[in-house]
Amino acid sequence: MNISNPPSPAGRDVHRIAVGADHAGYRLKNHLAALLLKKGLKVRDMGTDSPHSCDYPDFARAVANAVASGEVDLGLLVCGTGQGMAMTANKVPGVRAAVVLDTFSARAAREHNDCNVLCLGARVCGTGLAEDLLNSWLAASFQGGRHQARVRGMELSGGGV
Repeated sequence: MNISNPPSPAGRDVHRIAVGADHAGYRLKNHLAALLLKKGLKVRDMGTDSPHSCDYPDFARAVANAVASGEVDLGLLVCGTGQGMAMTANKVPGVRAAVVLDTFSARAAREHNDCNVLCLGARVCGTGLAEDLLNSWLAASFQGGRHQARVRGMELSGGGV
């Protein structure tokens, strides 16, 4: 499997990824962005640009909007736990953000849920695990089939399939 140019959830190649973080995720975001660049991906850094206190919703919205508009293929968000980033990003129509803490969940979020924004917690996973989570997520692609109706159900305002 070609990790440097993995398939996107929609079956296209991933070339562009937006990254964003708050102060808690600043260092891990930069580390992972460098890893993405080494893989040959175009990285759009949406901030923050320092470890000084800032508000995570600003960065989550910026990345989510870039994904939803098609400016980028995928998004990566990092805060203390990943939870606040995911909650904010998931308010943007077309975004399916997931917090993951193990490689199976990272892969399944993409394969089963068409996850297009990965959310990580810098205070709950170390650099090595974060790399593994990112690699597992990038290596996977949406399986469609029986999962397609479920993903469509997530997008309906009232839920259901």
